[in-house]
Amino acid sequence: MAANKPTLKTVRLTTPVEPADLAQLEIGNVVYLDGTIFTGREGVFKRAVHEGHGLPAPPEVIGNVNFHCSPAAARRDDGSYDIGAVTATASFRFAAWLDQWFEMSKCKVIIGKGGMTPDVYKKSFVPNEAVYLTTVGYGTGALLGRGIKAVKDVYWMDELGIAQAMWLFEVENFGPFLVESDLAGNSLFERENAKVAAGLDKVYEGLKPAIMSRYGETDDRKEELI
Repeated sequence: MAANKPTLKTVRLTTPVEPADLAQLEIGNVVYLDGTIFTGREGVFKRAVHEGHGLPAPPEVIGNVNFHCSPAAARRDDGSYDIGAVTATASFRFAAWLDQWFEMSKCKVIIGKGGMTPDVYKKSFVPNEAVYLTTVGYGTGALLGRGIKAVKDVYWMDELGIAQAMWLFEVENFGPFLVESDLAGNSLFERENAKVAAGLDKVYEGLKPAIMSRYGETDDRKEELI
C-alpha cells in the first residue's frame, strides 16, 4: 500500500487582508484571493515614489494587495476592457522603492515572480507586517486571467500606457500563489535552495568540465544561481 503523500495547505483570503489572515500563513502554503487587488510595474513605482506623485487613489480604495504585473488587456468598442492573461514580472527590480512604497500604500501582500532576497524581507517586509506571494512557474497567465472578474478602475493610462498603468481588479478564486515569505521574513526559496545546494557536489561528482561554455560561466558550483 502506497504511503500517503503530503498535501499542501491551501488558504483562501479576502481582501483587504487582515493581520490575522497573514498570521496563519506559512511558507509553501497555496493561496487564492477574493476581492480587490491593484497592479504595479516599473512605471507605477517610478511615478509614485521616484517622481513623488504618490498613489493615484488612497489605500482604502485600491486595497492592500499589490501585484507586480501588467495584464494582456484590450479596449472594447464601448470603452471597457477585456483582460486575458496576467503574467507576473520579476520583483527584485522594485526593492529600492519598497520602504517608501509600503509607507504610502499600506500594502500587506505583494505578489510577483522570483521573490526577493531574505535581507529585503527582513528590512522592508517584516517591519511593515507584509508577506510575499510568488506565482507558480511559467505559463499560468491565462489561468490567473480567469480569476479577474472585472476592471474596477485604471489609473495613469495616459501617462504610462496600457502595459504600465495601475489596474484595479475585482478577483475571485485568484491564484494559485505560493507563500514565499511569511511575517517573520522566512523564505521558501532560501529554504529549498539550501537543500538543493547541499547535494550539488554529489550531483556533479565525477563529471568532467564542459567542453563548451558561455563567456564568464563558472565551474564553481558554489557560485551557481539556483
